[in-house]
Amino acid sequence: MLTLTCPYCGVTVEETELYPGGEAHLKRFGPGSTDAEFESYMFARKNPKGVHFERWRHAYGCGKWFLAARDTVTWEVFGTYSAQTPEPPAALVATIKAKRPGWEGWK
Repeated sequence: MLTLTCPYCGVTVEETELYPGGEAHLKRFGPGSTDAEFESYMFARKNPKGVHFERWRHAYGCGKWFLAARDTVTWEVFGTYSAQTPEPPAALVATIKAKRPGWEGWK
């Protein structure tokens, strides 16, 4: 079972207390965008085998959204951080690179 720590309240919980929100760090497109940009935003999602950044909501706790970095194969969680962070913290990226030497980055 997936276990994550909420960066806001500090509670470590199982995924049954969380609500998944899909891929993190998406560039949103709305009015004024091209059809291709909007289609990409609405339907194109990464589905990597390995490191992935996701949105989660602490549904049965503080109720806040946060971001998590984990491996989709091993379910290893590298860390969690605030949803207001525009990109993964440098320390978290360094941790992932140390554990996955061939990993090319989050973008």
